[in-house]
Amino acid sequence: MDLTGWIEHWGEPAVLAVAGLLVGVGFGFFAQRSRFCLRGAVVAFWHGHFGDKLAVWLLAFSSAVVAVQALILAGLLDVGTARQLAARGSLSGALIGGLLFGVGMVLTRGCASRLLVLSANGNLRALLAGLVFAVTAQASLRGVLAPLREAIAGWWVVEGGASRNLLALVGAGPWDGLVFGWLWAVVALFYAYRAGGGFWQWAGGIGTGLMVALAWWVTYAVMSHSFEPVQIQGITFSGPSADWLMRVLVESDGPWTFALGLLPGVFLGSLGGALLGRDWKVETFGPGYSVPRYVIGAMLMGFGSMLAGGCAVGAGMTGGSIFALTAWLTLGGMWVGGGVADRLLDGPKGAPTLLPRLGGATP
Repeated sequence: MDLTGWIEHWGEPAVLAVAGLLVGVGFGFFAQRSRFCLRGAVVAFWHGHFGDKLAVWLLAFSSAVVAVQALILAGLLDVGTARQLAARGSLSGALIGGLLFGVGMVLTRGCASRLLVLSANGNLRALLAGLVFAVTAQASLRGVLAPLREAIAGWWVVEGGASRNLLALVGAGPWDGLVFGWLWAVVALFYAYRAGGGFWQWAGGIGTGLMVALAWWVTYAVMSHSFEPVQIQGITFSGPSADWLMRVLVESDGPWTFALGLLPGVFLGSLGGALLGRDWKVETFGPGYSVPRYVIGAMLMGFGSMLAGGCAVGAGMTGGSIFALTAWLTLGGMWVGGGVADRLLDGPKGAPTLLPRLGGATP
């Protein structure tokens, strides 16, 4: 049975949810085995440590860019209707949201995707932070924080279409995007080789990036074969976290989506990776880890991600792979915000910190 047959038999929501589950399993597994983490890459970069943490993130990012641009050139993907490009966006939201998210991920020692991956590995600190992240994301989307988010987002807006496409703005196209991705891939391979990482550093980093491209392709394929309007979408964690929170707290008869299938898939994939590598263990708050630090960080990430229109993966990699202008601004804000937060809150080893009561932990 082909894709059209599956859609006719099961319906678009079920097919999309299963696709999200399978993509999530792959993403969770590869991210767990490679220890993929934007926060780790940012901190390592600002400390001048160009080793395995930076190499893994660069491998994932460059793989996503190369694969997505290759799919576009092959005629297998059209991202023109993706919300990151087609819808009206906010430059002020992207920049400020990215900065806030960057600060938050340093406080929680992981971005939204990393928190979910670690939760499946038995890390109760990540589980608590993930729950606070979801609550704050929902409050920022439709709750008490929504007016503040809308006000900041309205400071500087950009219309959808070519104005939001970074490649179009500089007079470039998919071939240029592909070359750009390969250049970053060469840099990533250089650092990976120099770091001397094992198989999973290479395979896991590349696999994580390929899952980003697979998400774009599979949702586009369903859209192309569907008789009903289906939104092309990629991997993200802020919106689905808010949606899952409401499904848990309030009975919902809404249709299943790719995003709703994604989160449990990531959890299961990470759990499988942890069991395979014998990494599963219960971790709680101990010396060097304080509850206020994690709660504040999760709140900043939750609000920042909804303000920016995506998290480190949703905006940084998913939006970055299609060269959405707001996504690149968000990603830049995360790198700057994370670096400043690490310097002020944790500081160099042995140096005094700005907020010692938040309980900085050794990386």
